[in-house]
Amino acid sequence: MTSPIPALLGLIAAIVLSGTGVSAESPAAIRVLYDNVARDKQCEADWGFACLVTGREKTILFDSGARGDLLLANFEKMQMRPADVQLVVISHNHADHTGGLLPLLEANKNTAVYLPASTPETLRANVRPNAAGVTEVSQPIEICKGVSVLGPMGREIIEQSLVIETKNGLVIVTGCSHPGLIEIAEKAKAQFKRNIQMIVGGTHLLQHSDEALQGIIDDLKRLEVRKIGATHCSGDKAIARMRAAFGENFVEMGVGRVIEIGE
Repeated sequence: MTSPIPALLGLIAAIVLSGTGVSAESPAAIRVLYDNVARDKQCEADWGFACLVTGREKTILFDSGARGDLLLANFEKMQMRPADVQLVVISHNHADHTGGLLPLLEANKNTAVYLPASTPETLRANVRPNAAGVTEVSQPIEICKGVSVLGPMGREIIEQSLVIETKNGLVIVTGCSHPGLIEIAEKAKAQFKRNIQMIVGGTHLLQHSDEALQGIIDDLKRLEVRKIGATHCSGDKAIARMRAAFGENFVEMGVGRVIEIGE
């Protein structure tokens, strides 16, 4: 007779995972936890950005928004748990991306943190006692199977992006794209020798002219970026222009949005 124990254990695991908004069969996804707009009206919006990458070898929080209380509240409203976060990647040292980090670590001290090597010692000193480990990133590094930090870029504002490898190409997650959206895309494509399936996150195009925005869109097309989800510091005009240019391949962002990224 076949033992019912394995099936029972599988059922229990599914119930536990479903309580966090993720089942064992859930596809890999990017879950927006902090953004300027709320896609799910139960969630609260605020200037800043944070998202959770689920369904990979590790559960990864990318950036942490500006306010810890709001970040943790949106975790709960999206039926996710801070305790499930295994890795945190911070894109750059601006308060709207780091403000929720210490409150998150207070709720989960078992997570490892990846900071740009340029991060001020004041922040690093506060993170070290509350994290399972701190890695100061100075070059591209794989943080778990199929997920890498692209490495610090830029001169005045140093920033790093997250790159997720999928069967359909690279998925790039940006904080603000201070080093330049096209520069980030070009580096990722050269580093991994693969096409770009999607870019989501801040693009820092608030002050760009119509001509400059068209140049960015033309370059994205030249690089064969299939999908774009511009948000946060992108600006309403840039978002509208990209939505028109990419049509059904424009990815709507906002807190509560769950974007499937495939295997």
